Amino acid sequence: MTVDRPLLGNLLMMAFCVVAPMGDALAKLAGAAVPLLMLATVRFGIQAVILLPLILATGGRLSMSPRLLRMTLLRTVLHIAGITGMYTSLYYLPLADAVAIAFVMPFIMLLLGHFVLGEEVGSRRLAACTVGFIGTLMVVQPSFAEVGLPALLPLFVAVSFSFYMLVSRQIAKDRDPMVLQTVSGLMGTPILALMTLATLGLEGPLFGVVVPDAAGMVLLLAIGILGTIGHLLMTWSLRFAPSATVAPIQYLEIPVATLIGWLVFADLPNGVAALGIAITMAAGLYILVRERRLAQPIPSQA
Repeated sequence: MTVDRPLLGNLLMMAFCVVAPMGDALAKLAGAAVPLLMLATVRFGIQAVILLPLILATGGRLSMSPRLLRMTLLRTVLHIAGITGMYTSLYYLPLADAVAIAFVMPFIMLLLGHFVLGEEVGSRRLAACTVGFIGTLMVVQPSFAEVGLPALLPLFVAVSFSFYMLVSRQIAKDRDPMVLQTVSGLMGTPILALMTLATLGLEGPLFGVVVPDAAGMVLLLAIGILGTIGHLLMTWSLRFAPSATVAPIQYLEIPVATLIGWLVFADLPNGVAALGIAITMAAGLYILVRERRLAQPIPSQA
């Protein structure tokens, strides 16, 4: 049994909050030249290539029961939807805006926990969800005025990853997260490759196949490596510290994404979007603090 080491868990989550937006920034750069379905295919393929030897070297087993295999396939499809949606949103939106809008996910997770899993959600947390959605809409509004419907893509990403996390919660107790992620890579790569081939000839940023130059190959490799490392950092952080301890740190991803977006793309949120980001972060952090307080045991009376 792993002993809790909160400091190490927090440091690993902080590293994730740096690595994840770096990977998103590279995906935004690559998406200008590489079709996005092809980009996602390479991302999942590199994930499988990196993780499979690690699993085999540590004696991990990839075999699954039929039920677990079906659940893992569903989890992989949701992961594909989330990754592809994020890459597409980055094609149209500034990095900070896309990441901030996608952070509506904690609110969606709270509502799914209530309506799907029957978890109790109090009026204060529902009010925080409402405030958080308002903050998210403030981020969406300027982008929607500029690019139209693609500004809603991060909301699709948030919904996809919310269901992805919901399925993961149901099967995580049965298999190691690294094994699940390895199998997702092995499943996702051929699915995306078939989707890429089936859509050849269609117009749009998602479709087509190109042969990248040497710089493009390095960029694709870096995206796959950073995506895999980011997942491992998050997995390891949760291994050494409870989710209630490390979850608030994940909001560090938003200012990091803002800084990277400014340095790489010279993008900064406007006043309305910046206020919306602040409101979304405040509402999300309130929910996390509230969850932690409710999870604490009530002292027994002598």
